Amino acid sequence: MATLVLLRHGQSTWNLENRFTGWYDCDLSARGEQEARASGRQLRDEGVAVDVAHTSVLVRAIRTLHLALEELGRTWIPEHRHWRLNERHYGNLTGLDKAETKEKYGDAQFLAWRRSYDVPPPPIDAANPWNPNADDQYRALAPDVVPATECLKDVVVRMLPYWYDAIVPDLRAGRVTLVAAHGNSLRALIKHLDGISDDEIPGLEIPTGVPIVYRLDQQLRPERPGGQWLGDPEAIRAAAEAVRRQGDRTA
Repeated sequence: MATLVLLRHGQSTWNLENRFTGWYDCDLSARGEQEARASGRQLRDEGVAVDVAHTSVLVRAIRTLHLALEELGRTWIPEHRHWRLNERHYGNLTGLDKAETKEKYGDAQFLAWRRSYDVPPPPIDAANPWNPNADDQYRALAPDVVPATECLKDVVVRMLPYWYDAIVPDLRAGRVTLVAAHGNSLRALIKHLDGISDDEIPGLEIPTGVPIVYRLDQQLRPERPGGQWLGDPEAIRAAAEAVRRQGDRTA
């Protein structure tokens, strides 16, 4: 039996401001730091002794990992970072207020861009002041590898090679493996693990700072579809609903 832990980063400063973030490299908010530490305590209390960690190259995921591992007392474990675990690239929506975007373009277009499986937002413009594509993290990548926009389908395609080449070997070796990443890179991985259909995946919302523990069989299939979400079920449901309603002025 293999153990895989999935953890969306704690609230970021742009989560707090209700902006499309994507590959923009913002930090955790004060609440996000608290969520990251709380996730580590939950894993500790559950007796999950992580052996190896994987994360993206974005600071909000990296710091979430480090704060969680501090609470676990396991900052010494091997850590691997890769852009394939990055959040979905939101194209030219990057930096925009979600509620304002919904009001400008309407409910249907907003939902298509934000949650459909295969509809990407407009490609990012070079003049976009929050364009992250020239950041140092991607300097060594071939230009045609760095996306200008992505839908969730694109995230699945670019995430799966890392799953098979880097994460699966750790699981096969019996290492308790933690992946600290982002809402959409984790939705892509959960879609793969649980075999969620293209039509059903828009309904999956992952709150910040909630550890999800998967026990996997020898074929790396989940023993329990959806995994075990650690924390108070009512609080998790309320947090997931808040994620769902991020385009609303009252969310």
